[in-house]
Amino acid sequence: MLQQFGFSQYESKVYESLVSTGEPLDATSIVKLSGVPRAKVYEVLYRMGEKGMILESTIEKKRLYTALPVESAIAKLRADFDSHIDQLRKAKMRQTTTDDRVWTLKENRSIQALLKSIIQKAAHSIIISGWSDDFPDYLPLLEDKYRNGVEVKIHVIGEISTTISSVTTLIPDKNHNHLEKSRILIVDGREMLFAGIEEHKWQAIHTMSKPLVKFFTEFFYHDVALTEITYKYRDTIMKDPSIRDLLLTLRY
Repeated sequence: MLQQFGFSQYESKVYESLVSTGEPLDATSIVKLSGVPRAKVYEVLYRMGEKGMILESTIEKKRLYTALPVESAIAKLRADFDSHIDQLRKAKMRQTTTDDRVWTLKENRSIQALLKSIIQKAAHSIIISGWSDDFPDYLPLLEDKYRNGVEVKIHVIGEISTTISSVTTLIPDKNHNHLEKSRILIVDGREMLFAGIEEHKWQAIHTMSKPLVKFFTEFFYHDVALTEITYKYRDTIMKDPSIRDLLLTLRY
């Protein structure tokens, strides 16, 4: 019952025994009902008392225990959870210098969560590239930042509908064989995340390293420039086999 909330198996068994009987029990009765070893029961009862999950009383020299009512326990656990979340949000790492290490991250949902978190921190600028089927997860947040004065530039493979004015759209040619799904996010010119698919799984790097932030910023504008050039001079480019074949080998 309580193990999913971080309690031990013995703690959960003691609480379940007290709740199920609905009346005070001494340690001997708790041992019989819960299956918790006698050598452990007093230690477990002490911990549960410290955690505020049981009530204790001494009657005629006998120590009795009863469970915190279920609804009260739920309220307590919810309050504990909210408190832990608040502490996590307020936690700040002390940084005397910029962390220029390169961190790797796997699993698509984790990468998406980190990407959204980085977008949230943007104070001045956001440049982001990715595929159109990715953007519904981020677009409301990007548009909110845009409305609040943050400069947002988007390069997207496929089409999206947005109020953001600076959007470069690449519609893949049927001969584009080298397009790979990826994401680039750079916030305030100082923090970046790049994600791609390797062996059918999303993997990412995250860093504040200035050389890498600069490299991926240039990489973003390289994609934008090629997209604009291809769009503007498409008829000319596609009629020249050597230029067309060169462009179609690029990753953008």
